[in-house]
This record gives sequence, C-alpha cells and structure tokens, in this order.
Amino acid sequence: MPFIGVLPERISLFQPQPRRAVAVNDAAAWRLNPAYRQVYNKLDLALAARLTAAPCGVAPGEFGIAAQSPLFVKPIINLFGTALGAQKVSSAEVPPTPGSFWCECLNGEHSSSDCLVENGEPRWFAHTLASTEKDAERPLYWSIGVARPDLEPILTTIIHRHLAGYTGLCNIELIGGQPIELHLRGSNGFFDFYGTEFLPSWVALVDGEPFTPPPPIPGGYVLSLFGHGTLKKEFVAQNIPQGVKVQIDQHTPGRIAILRCTELEAGRQVLSWLVRHIDTV
Repeated sequence: MPFIGVLPERISLFQPQPRRAVAVNDAAAWRLNPAYRQVYNKLDLALAARLTAAPCGVAPGEFGIAAQSPLFVKPIINLFGTALGAQKVSSAEVPPTPGSFWCECLNGEHSSSDCLVENGEPRWFAHTLASTEKDAERPLYWSIGVARPDLEPILTTIIHRHLAGYTGLCNIELIGGQPIELHLRGSNGFFDFYGTEFLPSWVALVDGEPFTPPPPIPGGYVLSLFGHGTLKKEFVAQNIPQGVKVQIDQHTPGRIAILRCTELEAGRQVLSWLVRHIDTV
C-alpha cells in the first residue's frame, strides 16, 4: 500500500513506499487510525494539559476570566491544518461559533516536533521552531533541525498519555512547552530537510522491519508567501536564484507559495521579491 494523501507534486519525495497504508495528511490519518482519533480533539488535548478551556457558548467569565483577557479561539477539530478558523480575541469577544472552543493564551516558543514512535515509545525527534513574525497567527517561516532536548521529556509525556501502543510518525506542536496540536502524521512540508535516511527508517518502522533511528536532520528553512493571487510557474522558475526552491501552493487557503532554503537570508530576499510580483487579478 502506498502513502495516502501525498500531493501530486510531492510524490517523488515519498520513496520507498510502505507495505501498509500510511497517512501523510490529517484526513487520512483520522480514517486509518480509529483507535487514536481522539487526539484530533483539541479541546480534549487542552483540558488533558490542565489548560483553562471550554466550548464556545460557555462564558469565560464563569471561570473568573476578565473581559479584556486575551483568549485563543479555534475549531475543536480541524483536519485541514494551517490554523483555519483560529483567532485571538478578548474574553468578552468570544464568538458563538458552533464547533469551536476558547483556550487561555499561551506565550513562549512555538515548536513543531515530528516523532517516530514504536509501540507508544518515542524513538526519534525532529524539532522545528516557528518565527515570531506572524501573518494571522501563522508563522512566516520555520527553522528546521533545531536542537531542543529540553522539549523531549514533555513530548514523551504527551505520547505516553495519548498514544499508548501507537507505532508510526506523529507531530506535536507546543507553545511555551504546552501542547496545542497533536497529529497522527508528520510535517511533510519539512521532509525535504530530514536527510536521505529518514524515509527508509520510517517505512521500516511501520512495516515491522528492523528499525534504526535516522541521524539528526541536516535542517533548513521553510518560508510562506501568504496572500491572495497567483505566481506564474514559468516566471518563478526563470528568476529564482540557486539554493532557494519555490513551490506554488494551490491547496492552502491564503497561501500563494512555499519557499525552501538552507540560508534564511536568501529565502527572505526571494520572498520580498515575490511579494512585488503577485498577480491579484
């Protein structure tokens, strides 16, 4: 069985193929992992972490939260990713949106960690950090392959709590060391920087073959060109310097393109150039 949910333009990256069906997006992961679907309930995840949270419709004031206190609101379940429907509002402005919840705002470092897990035990970590520069709460870029050993005991506790017996890849996002997202797949937009041994190791793990954790990842940067409009593929291919790869994003609302590079400044320069060449017609 192949990987399930791979975008057509990314198929060449996902080699070798596993014998069993393995999800690379949340919709497929939800379908293929019925025993662990509860991890996609972000309200339950927040409550399990002892954060102050409740469904929209439950007044924050009932928890003693002042009217001007900032809260984060987002869908209880979102299988589309990219922070769809998420917003930061005051306690008094929490919208009565069905299927959403509010949670105390978290501060600090925003991390995204991919974890290879064997029978509920983490065997390998890849840590990525979000930039502090945001667009509608979305990081403008991610730094991939950052050493964060201090996060690994926190991630291990979360895996033990929510993924007992699970074997495969998962992704956990933290802010200030507290969980905000848990996915039964990896951050496949970052796999370009994970090195040649990552995919074979992952496939061996899920197929029950002898498994050796891959080495630490080489790392790099992923930048997003947010906005509305288009970039012509031919135009991009002819004008992007060596060392920066541009992928037109036709799948994510509000994002025009994804840039991948090993030097952040080179990516920033290309991003600034692309902003001036968006066709909004």
